[in-house]
Amino acid sequence: MPKGTYIFPEGFLWGTATAAHQVEGRNQNNTWYAWEQEEGRIINGHQSGLACDWWGGRWREDFDRAQAGGQNAHRLSIAWSRIQPEPDRWDEDALDRYREMLVGLRSRKMTPMVTLHHFSEPLWLAEMGGWENEAVIDAFEAFTRKAVEALMPYCNLWVTINEPNVFMLGAYIEGLFPPGKKDFNAALQVMQHMIRAHARAYKVIHELQPDARVGSSINYRGFRSASWLPWDRLAAKALHTLFNDLFPRTLKDGVFNTIRKKTSIPEAIGTQDFVGVNYYSTDMVRFSPFAAKDMYTKRFYPEDAALSESDFIANIPEGMIEAVKWAGGFGLPIIITENGVDDSKDSLRPRYILEHLHALWKIMNANLRVEGYFHWALVDNFEWERGWTQRFGLWGLDLETQARIRRPSVDLYAEICRTNGIASDTVEKYAPEVMETLFPG
Repeated sequence: MPKGTYIFPEGFLWGTATAAHQVEGRNQNNTWYAWEQEEGRIINGHQSGLACDWWGGRWREDFDRAQAGGQNAHRLSIAWSRIQPEPDRWDEDALDRYREMLVGLRSRKMTPMVTLHHFSEPLWLAEMGGWENEAVIDAFEAFTRKAVEALMPYCNLWVTINEPNVFMLGAYIEGLFPPGKKDFNAALQVMQHMIRAHARAYKVIHELQPDARVGSSINYRGFRSASWLPWDRLAAKALHTLFNDLFPRTLKDGVFNTIRKKTSIPEAIGTQDFVGVNYYSTDMVRFSPFAAKDMYTKRFYPEDAALSESDFIANIPEGMIEAVKWAGGFGLPIIITENGVDDSKDSLRPRYILEHLHALWKIMNANLRVEGYFHWALVDNFEWERGWTQRFGLWGLDLETQARIRRPSVDLYAEICRTNGIASDTVEKYAPEVMETLFPG
């Protein structure tokens, strides 16, 4: 049996990721809390409730667990609705709590990455039309200035907007996120406003903190043509252009290209210092002339792919290579800001982690600069419209007691973080079924 270790670069960031609404709990002033109160919006009527009780202080024990697991970084988001609960009022107590979290990470020798917008907004913003109203650009700029002025002594790594492509799709095309619209034109308007808001935020952060590094996190979804037929190939290409490329490509060249129309947004050019990539899975794509609500496509997973327990994610690690190659085309450093799988039994997760990290290691050897990897998630959390039906955490969560449940992947990921790589002994111990794939011969 071959022995060895795939070593990652010195100083590589090994962390986990969380988002404010999903872990904090007790926030009744944002769009997602209001959405949860509407019947039929969340599967099984689930609500975030206490979530992981981070607003009650349990972030401390979770950060202790991350530190004990060898992690040297953590990505979290801050809630706009807590910091600016009303248009004309800032909550200094909320900023103090976020300062305390960032100091907590620093004291544990962990690098913070802070996301400014992760799917939720204040209710007052929704009442004025949310991201459809051009006034959101000024509002987001003001929020960014206030938050960064307060938190920049403790953080210089910023994500402006998490997954603007998923937000556009979920909130304005599929109707699964608030405000629940199904309006393609509104979706494109929202995306333009997000691009302009990102550009403003980028400039504000660099004005306040010249040494900051600022980017966005894009959910890269692989779209593979299901056949050689030209219409299937065109359908896959169109999805890639609209879902993967639209936001970051505009930040590179200032052209908002929706296939049907090109709009110039010159102020967006050059407003990213790194490309954040969230990669989970890859779809097969077939053209479907009667599926208007799905952008005239049918998407499905390969028949031989291992699926997560909810069938939500297929384990397709070669898609990580594709995602990093794509990100490399922007000529900037890359950070994997999310990657993970829902798996309450922790049966697929060890293999998923190891195969995706091995794929990442392989593509990094093609001289692509990847600086870190953040696993989703540190602990089970409220998964948006899917509620508590999906468990993405390295650590499990008992909702009734708030007890954390140690899964085997906690120790697997700790070995990876401490080794700064993937050792054959680790693979043999946690996922022997992929030993021959990762260490052939």
